[in-house]
Amino acid sequence: MKKLTIYLLALLSAACTSFERDPYGDSVRTLDVTVVYPEAYADFLRAGVDVTLSDRNSGNVYTSQTNAQGAAEFRVSAGHYRLSVLDMASDEAVFNGSVELVDLSKESRSLSVELGFSKPGTIIIKEIYSGGCPEDPPATGKYTDDKYIILHNNSFETQYLDGLCFATVAPYNSSTANNPWISTDPTGNIVFREYAAIPDCIWQFPGSGTDFPLAPGEDAVIAYYGVDHTATYSQSVNLNRKGYFVLYDLLLYPGNTTHPTPAPGDQIDEAHYMKVLKKTGKSSAIVYVISNDSPAIIIFRAPDGYDLEGYLATMESEILLSSITYSKVPWEWVIDGVEVVDKTGASRTKRLRTDIDAGAVEFSAMSQGHTLHRRLNEATTASAGIDIYYDTNNSSNDFYERETQSLREEL
Repeated sequence: MKKLTIYLLALLSAACTSFERDPYGDSVRTLDVTVVYPEAYADFLRAGVDVTLSDRNSGNVYTSQTNAQGAAEFRVSAGHYRLSVLDMASDEAVFNGSVELVDLSKESRSLSVELGFSKPGTIIIKEIYSGGCPEDPPATGKYTDDKYIILHNNSFETQYLDGLCFATVAPYNSSTANNPWISTDPTGNIVFREYAAIPDCIWQFPGSGTDFPLAPGEDAVIAYYGVDHTATYSQSVNLNRKGYFVLYDLLLYPGNTTHPTPAPGDQIDEAHYMKVLKKTGKSSAIVYVISNDSPAIIIFRAPDGYDLEGYLATMESEILLSSITYSKVPWEWVIDGVEVVDKTGASRTKRLRTDIDAGAVEFSAMSQGHTLHRRLNEATTASAGIDIYYDTNNSSNDFYERETQSLREEL
């Protein structure tokens, strides 16, 4: 009996260690990827560039590296994936590419990923605070009118805010199930229109060219309402401070008795009121709206010498969809953009083109005073003597969610 047991165990062991067939059976898929650089940058093709494959259901992430011909291979379980490529080739060149839906549920695939070139920005978006804070006990509500955006000069030269524009891109929220501004080609690549669709208002910094310099390493704060919000909500922020800019136009956004638009505080210089360059969207809108949990924010500037106001006054700059008028901003004008997605939402529609933001930063905590903040490049900061932040044009890598508004640290 003992000999028979040993013999059966030996057979079982042999069966378990046999490699004549794939131990995973039909559940394993092979994905062959070829990375394609823009023709003008073909010399950047090389081995060792990371290619990332993310399981859209489990969240598991797999990484492979290209060979000298730009090819990479994955062997993963059958399923649905997102593919992304980030190549920080030099201080002057960043390449991004992605395929939002890679269907490996039925069979293995081969695909090419075309990379877009971008140059790290000079003025960048440093922090987004849109989710608000809790009301003070015993109240249990939330307060979201204390929004702000911080811009940062991430270069070693003085930049000028004069004429710089600020807007959000449609749809307002990442949870929109169907994004009418994009489509998907047969290979799973997202196809964007030639422009960003602006759903409400384009704001512009004042100045005639050199009135508002931003020195290397300096910040500029854009306040939704430029008042001291801590006077009523202790966990909020004071946005009535010298040097801050404010989104304020009482003629176009007057508010009403239930949602008044407060006049900027005594520390806000009237010269820092940002200008409504164009208002579209619903004509009945009385307040400017920014998504609480998932805005897609851009800053942009028209080319030198271009008549931006003249363009925005034409029908060519508009598009009508579902009875709402949107402004069209060419993607090439965008200096920086950050896409925020609601971590708790089921849908995550892509709104910013890959060369502007190849990923998205997740936001999880509404009404808790949390913000989305860019990561500091500590090594470069130490050598430069000014704050330098990561700028890979991929907010998945560049941003993190912090538990307290950075402006509270300055109180």
